[in-house]
Amino acid sequence: MDGILCIDKPEGFTSFDVVAKIRGMLGTRKVGHAGTLDPMATGVLPLFVGTATKACDILPVQDKRYTATLRLGVSTDTQDITGTVLNRRPVKAGAAQVMEKVALFTGAQKQLPPMYSAVRVNGQRLYDLARKGVEVARKPRAITVYAISLLGADENDHTYTIDVACSKGAYIRTLCHDLGEALGCGAVLTALRRTAACGFSLDDCITLSAAQDLADQGILRNRLLPVSSVFTSYSPLRLDAKQTKMFGDGVRLSLARLGLHNAEPGASFTVFGSDGAFIAIATADPASDNLISKKWFGGARP
Repeated sequence: MDGILCIDKPEGFTSFDVVAKIRGMLGTRKVGHAGTLDPMATGVLPLFVGTATKACDILPVQDKRYTATLRLGVSTDTQDITGTVLNRRPVKAGAAQVMEKVALFTGAQKQLPPMYSAVRVNGQRLYDLARKGVEVARKPRAITVYAISLLGADENDHTYTIDVACSKGAYIRTLCHDLGEALGCGAVLTALRRTAACGFSLDDCITLSAAQDLADQGILRNRLLPVSSVFTSYSPLRLDAKQTKMFGDGVRLSLARLGLHNAEPGASFTVFGSDGAFIAIATADPASDNLISKKWFGGARP
């Protein structure tokens, strides 16, 4: 049982809570996830089952998209509404000022990870230290915000909703916090919904309750997407029976004999066996005329 199951994570669940439930529904321990969501957040959580877990560290698309709601005038220790209020400040900014400052947060930039995060410093999770009242120096991390747009505004309540497309590693809580500081009044995240992750969208997701219904009917595994679905940006390559056997035995196949003599160095391929089954991710090395296996997904090698 191998594949990808996209869950619309409900509020109040950790990402691992969802993994644990799906493990029980599918009757397997081999379930992982890509892209942790805070308990207050909802939305796209791709789960990888069986050999699909091998894909987690080589995903070609790791960008995310969120709909976030923030409130100006309040700052908390967690940078979201669940934290302890640190201060309240008067708000003089309106929608026009918010839109003006939002534009400053697009593009490549450095972001300081929040103390309440899973980032490790000297082997310890920051959130473990934060819960003990310890704050440590953190290094800013490179992120990219591809686009931000204002979806809604309630100037009376100082509440704004934004759409954010960003790279892996970006903290939307911190983005809202930094936006509030730029406006001189502070801000907290009040709601967060991930609308896209790893090339999947909400249209690809089912709810936990729907997953349970399918599990009760014994057909949840039918909802698993093929492992190759996260590699659609790569060119597909179909091998014949002899090539499949050779490649499975660890033989580096000739690019020229595969008709790939014009392949760019480092070009990636989804490799399918003679029976049409997805078996590997491979890269081209024109200098040696070899197709090199990067990750094997075909189960036991021939």
